[in-house]
Amino acid sequence: MTVALSALGLIAGMAQAQPKENPVSPAIADGFEVQIQYTLKDDAGKILDSNAGRAPLAFTQGRHQIIPGLEKALTGMHAGEEKQITVNPEEAYGAADQAAQTEVPKSAIPSDALSVGTELMARSPRGGTRIVRVKEATVILDLNHPLAGKTLHFDVKVLGVGPAE
Repeated sequence: MTVALSALGLIAGMAQAQPKENPVSPAIADGFEVQIQYTLKDDAGKILDSNAGRAPLAFTQGRHQIIPGLEKALTGMHAGEEKQITVNPEEAYGAADQAAQTEVPKSAIPSDALSVGTELMARSPRGGTRIVRVKEATVILDLNHPLAGKTLHFDVKVLGVGPAE
């Protein structure tokens, strides 16, 4: 009987020594505040943007603060989870629109920016404007978002999920 009681005491002691599991964070759903770390790459694997080593990207799920394809792919994830996500142009910045180019006089562009590929800041919700071609008297500007028409590849880690304030 003494042996049996000692064994029960040992088992009870072991049960008490077990660490308690951390509760699972809430799943990402509409209305939740989310914080992520991400690295964005193009089809060739070139890094286009990253916040690694910097402040997390914070947004409210379901409020269209990030591209739709990324928002959809994050739904249901929890803090601590990592995922590789591919977003097609239709779920990102859309297809590149060839009609979204305009020709302006060279005099409308700062002289130090008159080279092909230069990005100019423009007052547009679609992003910056890029110089596509410099002609003799005019410049052709591409008004598409710089990532329009591109498939985007994200390496994402969810850092936090919680109710919106």
